[in-house]
Amino acid sequence: MASKNTVCLWYDGDALDAATFYAKTFPDSSLGAITRAPGDYPDGKLGDPLVVEFTVAGIPCIGLNGGPHFKHSEAFSFQVLTEDQAETDRLWNAIVGNGGQESECGWCKDRWGLSWQITPRVLMQAIADPDRAAAKRAFDAMMEMKKIDVAKIEKAWRAPA
Repeated sequence: MASKNTVCLWYDGDALDAATFYAKTFPDSSLGAITRAPGDYPDGKLGDPLVVEFTVAGIPCIGLNGGPHFKHSEAFSFQVLTEDQAETDRLWNAIVGNGGQESECGWCKDRWGLSWQITPRVLMQAIADPDRAAAKRAFDAMMEMKKIDVAKIEKAWRAPA
């Protein structure tokens, strides 16, 4: 990896599966080097994938197969900005449809427990609108959603005051 700073994500033996899924699912993503265990260790065997390098949406990461000791939490998530409803649907459905689960306000978890924010750009524009009443309408609409519905956000944002 060329980056001096890399996100390290802990997995319970399935870092390669996760990295492969991310590389296939997200634009600007790829699978990199796989370092295999040079010997048996408490949660793996000689030759098992120990460290998996990958890039997800342009961010360099490593997956460490460290065992069951630590789990992902919502305290860390990837936010992926989408351009339209089709891209939002594709990414959301890929994550949730691959053993993941829906959450609220554009958040979901993949089957490995990692949290994702699948966020249409229009949502970010709407809630940052200097017209605070318009921003609040968009925000209130988002608060009622799981997967973000771009048309409903735009309608709420642009509704007459």
